[in-house]
Amino acid sequence: MSLLLCACEGGGGALHGTDAATDGGLPDQEITMDFDGLGRDGARPPDEGLPDATRPPPDAGPERDADGADAGGLDANPLDAGPPDDLDAAARDAVAPDASWGPCSVNGIGGECLPTALCAAPGEPVPGHCPGPADIQCCVEASEGPFACDPNDFPQPNLGLVEAPGDPGCPAGMAAVANFCMDRYEASLVQADGSPWSPYHNPGNTVVRAVALAGAVPQGYIDGIRAGAACVAAGKRLCTDVEWLRACQGAEGRTYPYGPNRQPGVCNDARAQHPAVELFPHDPNPFARIQDACINQLPASLALTGDHPGCVVPEGVYDLMGNLHEWTADPEGTFRGGFYVDTVVNGPGCLYRTTAHNTAHWDYSTGFRCCADQ
Repeated sequence: MSLLLCACEGGGGALHGTDAATDGGLPDQEITMDFDGLGRDGARPPDEGLPDATRPPPDAGPERDADGADAGGLDANPLDAGPPDDLDAAARDAVAPDASWGPCSVNGIGGECLPTALCAAPGEPVPGHCPGPADIQCCVEASEGPFACDPNDFPQPNLGLVEAPGDPGCPAGMAAVANFCMDRYEASLVQADGSPWSPYHNPGNTVVRAVALAGAVPQGYIDGIRAGAACVAAGKRLCTDVEWLRACQGAEGRTYPYGPNRQPGVCNDARAQHPAVELFPHDPNPFARIQDACINQLPASLALTGDHPGCVVPEGVYDLMGNLHEWTADPEGTFRGGFYVDTVVNGPGCLYRTTAHNTAHWDYSTGFRCCADQ
């Protein structure tokens, strides 16, 4: 068995490995972990373990697994300022931009793929969003001022977005995979009148249906029961575990959506700091606040659907690894794929599976997508 990294309400004590992570992915062993990320025998969990940077500080309380910035563009291209003055002529030529690198975006903020040496203020380089060498990064405008968010607001970042037609034989927004259809993107919600539901709030008793939208903030904060109902309202259903794994792994049994080997930054899969710790730095137990609507509005947290173009399977289904956990049709409660802080602890990539919560659980990290018969 593999470790469960869960930020559940109220908990205390050690982290307990209660998940089976794999369908053949990880060794079958149980791990009980303390906050330093080591087992009681001093060993790290199977595979890579949780990177040090993703673990909250020891006094922040236990982290457990369960776990969009506002869209906008640069007012001016950071390249307009030219290369830094301290570069000599040879260095300037060596870092000259290549048009093939193209534009990029980070959480909806537009930028340019540039060598880090050319990303001048007000831009800042962000890795994982550009092709080419590791030094070629997305230069986007740095955020100004402190993060401001009212958890009682209901932002509507998906207003005006519509589903694209589906593949032949599939409903709108869906791709054909083997003998079934799957949403191309993690789901968003719309209300009965077609207006969008805010993706930062649990819908409660509001009647909603699932839609798969490109460039949208996907719906976190949703439990498995309401996720299933939203799929049914759209004429679809939650994916079975078999379907979900087939889509992510392909017929060849990939470990990651893009291939057999991990490529850091290709998916939204390894935020440096846990967002609850960042948002509530003075709270002795920030993980008791994981339903706060502002968590997924932090910069460099939840990404827009399709914002990581390399995180895609050949059939055109995006973000099966990272971004949000995805509920499946298991009535006992399973979500898969990891989320934007971790895609390692409960299994690598496609094999990541969390089973520690029933279908009534929800927090900022829980999302879903739908399937349908072809």
